Amino acid sequence: MTSVRRRMLLGGVLAGAAMPAGLRAQDRIKTGTIEIEQVQVAFIGSGNVGGGTLHFEGKSHRFSVGGLGVGGFGISKMQAYGDVYNLKQLNQFPGAYGQARYGSALGDKGGGEMWLENPNGVMISLRTRRSGLALSLGADAVYIDFK
Repeated sequence: MTSVRRRMLLGGVLAGAAMPAGLRAQDRIKTGTIEIEQVQVAFIGSGNVGGGTLHFEGKSHRFSVGGLGVGGFGISKMQAYGDVYNLKQLNQFPGAYGQARYGSALGDKGGGEMWLENPNGVMISLRTRRSGLALSLGADAVYIDFK
């Protein structure tokens, strides 16, 4: 991982830690939907890797997602779906996002919510389904790139 990407991820973690739980409702305009699948491993620090699909302006766009963060323990597989806000142009979507999250998994029972925001003002609100054994509460930096 390049030092530029590491700095972007660190900045995203700090931004995610300061993100309000409701993501300023008055600032959101729904512009698309999203689906993500990823695996998360956490023991104080956390890491995740996966991919997903952005549905924007009538088209589907595949992307990869990965990140680093703080908070939680365990290993889980996560499926998430939700809404994308304030995306005006497709090129505003990839890049570093700050993420605030909470959730849990015990066997095939688990769920939670995640909120992401990037420097372009694009916000993502996700509802999650988790399986595995994990407790997740913290902030991360997530990097999204088109495949």
